[in-house]
Amino acid sequence: MTDIKKGLAGVVVDYTAVSKVNPDTNSLLYRGYPVQELAATQPFEAVALLLWNGELPTDLELAKLRATERSYRALPADVRAAIDLVPLDAHPMDEVRTALSLVGARDLAGTGSVLDASGSAEENLARSIRLFSVLPAIVAYGQRRRRGQQPVAPRDDLDYAANFLWMTFGEEADPVVVDAFNRSMILYAEHSFNASTFTARVIASTLSDLYSAVVGAVGALKGPLHGGANEAVLHIFDEIGEAENVAPWLDAALAEKRKIMGFGHRVYKRGDSRVPTMKAALDTLVAHYDRPDVLELYETLESEFVSRKGIYPNLDYPSGPAYNLMGFDTLTFTPLFVAARIVGWTAHVIEQLGANALIRPLSEYNGPDERHVEGYVPDEAVLAAADRPEESAG
Repeated sequence: MTDIKKGLAGVVVDYTAVSKVNPDTNSLLYRGYPVQELAATQPFEAVALLLWNGELPTDLELAKLRATERSYRALPADVRAAIDLVPLDAHPMDEVRTALSLVGARDLAGTGSVLDASGSAEENLARSIRLFSVLPAIVAYGQRRRRGQQPVAPRDDLDYAANFLWMTFGEEADPVVVDAFNRSMILYAEHSFNASTFTARVIASTLSDLYSAVVGAVGALKGPLHGGANEAVLHIFDEIGEAENVAPWLDAALAEKRKIMGFGHRVYKRGDSRVPTMKAALDTLVAHYDRPDVLELYETLESEFVSRKGIYPNLDYPSGPAYNLMGFDTLTFTPLFVAARIVGWTAHVIEQLGANALIRPLSEYNGPDERHVEGYVPDEAVLAAADRPEESAG
């Protein structure tokens, strides 16, 4: 009997040099560097170059990327118009998916046959930088339009993280907030063959274009079992209200067999290695905004859940309340994930295309045995085809 690996659990399908979880140190490594070290020392732009190119950039390389990124920061008028067509009560991920599809269509227009779509590594790096650059404007405008606010133009004198916050809120963020946001972007930037990254690689393996791979990844990330988890954490916090309500809330949730989002991870068995870095960032925000109630609720729920289930928090658990303190709407959390993970997705698309093989797994059929439609009589061509060796293009 075939050994079915549901969810591809434990299946190794390819090599990657982009990232790995080191089981010996329980560390997430980007191109060999522990992510907590990168988050403590690097701007997000430098980590983007590391993931794309394999090495941390020189000062000159970083300056060149920053100049290019600033040139693509503004939200194109037609992309804004496309976002405005999305109903205000649709999920913001629908805005992101729509906007990125249009960005890709504009860039690929006139390139010719679908057979030419995959592009060279140099072309795909340029496309990756354009997506990395414009996503903050897409995400920021999405939140502002739902609040009935006009878009805020980017500023050339601010780095990536500070400008992202500027375009979202229309005011300069405190350095404490910028630092916490920068760290969150780095922590979310990459995580090996997760569901959305694998989706992107599957699409790229057909030699489709990078934009199609990214749009597919956005669809995968929208799901609550993947990117939607940080939203779910805030909904849980809102349900509980305050720390003293944690125990009775958890009693009821466990009795109802509810899935408590923000805890557990397919890869980490001893706790998500990114959590301490994001929790430290959350602590600085709690102090900055003078919100000890948030920390009390956070720590009480964590303590209760770990003691009862032995399951530890993942990155979504501290990032949700951190983004809430910064002022982001809960619905904006998953688009923020996109803005960070665009770097990892595109690094994987480039890697996939560099040594491509079509990703096409098999399945074990468990439906009815072969049967026939009553009264059907095959013609000569069908009978002749049935005698030929098995062929399949799909």
